Amino acid sequence: MYSIEEFEKEKTKVMNYIMYKKRTIQEVKNKFQNTIQNDLLCDIIEYVKEAGYLNEEDYVKRAVNEFMALKNLSIREMKYKLYQKGLQKEVIEDYFDAHIDEIEEYEKASAQKIIIKKQATLEKEEIRNCLMKKGYRENTIKEVLI
Repeated sequence: MYSIEEFEKEKTKVMNYIMYKKRTIQEVKNKFQNTIQNDLLCDIIEYVKEAGYLNEEDYVKRAVNEFMALKNLSIREMKYKLYQKGLQKEVIEDYFDAHIDEIEEYEKASAQKIIIKKQATLEKEEIRNCLMKKGYRENTIKEVLI
């Protein structure tokens, strides 16, 4: 077992890590798995979750909004980036299902930006292949690539 002092000391380290930048549970586990004993780390994560500092639904919402504001990504690319962070599939899918209209509009606009950028140097078929490789859906490509 561990002491209250040890819990508080390690909790402070975890909180500093989380407060610097929003993190997922998996990121916290990966960061501290070799420095904090497993049962203590699990208790700290549970405490931090209950306090509202680790919230996977909130993380997905923030990450998707950031992607949409800063990058040109397909829906598939956004999901892949979220899966890489160790988020649960259900959490990701639930968010995307609830916001599908907004995300599809973003994907179309994103594909359009890529087309405009690539038009000067690539043929239509090459642009289409580029979008397919990036994970854009066939119907999105057909709509924007006229």
